Formats: sequence, structure tokens, C-alpha cells
Amino acid sequence: MKKALAHLTSADPVLARLIERVGACRIRYLQPVFGTLARSIVFQQLNGRAASTIFERLRSACGPDGPMTAATVLKLRPARMRSLGVSPQKTAYIRDLARKTRDGEVDFDGLRAAPDSEVIERLVQVKGIGVWTVQMFLIFALRRPDVLPTADYGIRVAMKQQYGLPELPKPPEMERLAAPWLPYRSVACWYLWRSLDNQPGL
Repeated sequence: MKKALAHLTSADPVLARLIERVGACRIRYLQPVFGTLARSIVFQQLNGRAASTIFERLRSACGPDGPMTAATVLKLRPARMRSLGVSPQKTAYIRDLARKTRDGEVDFDGLRAAPDSEVIERLVQVKGIGVWTVQMFLIFALRRPDVLPTADYGIRVAMKQQYGLPELPKPPEMERLAAPWLPYRSVACWYLWRSLDNQPGL
């Protein structure tokens, strides 16, 4: 991390000021496993407290003494998942992820060594998982250091504020602004999220 901060500080004066203000980078990582991605589906378009409650119910229903796995999810009937507060649509998404994991179409061990582009290509085949969700998984689970989520609203707002832009930047402008950050764009994005007083994570 010291190497990343030294690079970002020397490469971009705007980030240098932000890093000085925010302090040490403390990214909260999760494990790159089935349960983490299922959790991200539950959290889509819900506030954190409600999503946490629903996910904990689901995790407990899968077995309180072990991790949530594709097998434990598939043992639950869809009606049971819905009774825990998981919407019908998200129930379908999580079960699709579970089936693809069971059948080997999604191999979480294999994702650890796969390049970013391949991880995205594999995971967007799952219903309900788009590029943004995979990018968050890359940053906060697979710990990839150089991800720039150009569709992330918070990053766009932070760039507008920090760089004094007249409007929210579009992907080409974001790529241009982020060019000096390579190969540590994930770390730079963490500081941009923190500039909005957000605690970013999956």
C-alpha cells in the first residue's frame, strides 16, 4: 500500500491533498467466495441496514454453523427464501448463481488467478450481475489494484467535486483523469469514495 500511496501522491496533486486529508487507506476486504457475491445481490438497491438484516436471515437459514454455499442455497425452496425477505427477482438471481457455481460455470477458485476481463466475462453471465457488481467484487474481494468503475455514481460525483468539473464526467473523461493513477486506480477510487464520507465496500 505504501508504494501505491507514494505513486498516487506524486502523480496527482488533487489526490495528494485528498490522501493527506483522509489518511491511511483501510480498504475492508471480503473473501472471494460464493457467499460474498450472493450478499452483493441481496444488497442491490436496498439501504444497508435492511439488506444486512435480510442477508443474515438468509445466511442463517443456509446453516448457522457454516458458510453460505451454492449447495446450501439450493437446499432452500424459493418460497422459503422469499419468506426471509429476499425478493422474487433476487431469489431467482441468487439461485442462478448457485446453479452456475454447482455446475462449474462459475469457479471461485479459478477467478482468483483470472485476469480482470475474464472475471467480468464469466460473472456477467449470471442473472442480476452486471459489470459494476463484478468491478466491486474485483476491488473488495479479489483485491485487484487497478479497477476504475466508470459507471459508479459516487466516483463520478467525487471526480466532479475534487476536480472542479462543470458536470458529472462521462467514462472517456474519467479514463483521462485516472490515467496518472495506473496501476493503482482501485486505491484512488477508495479515496474518492471517502471524500464523500462513504465507507465503500461490497
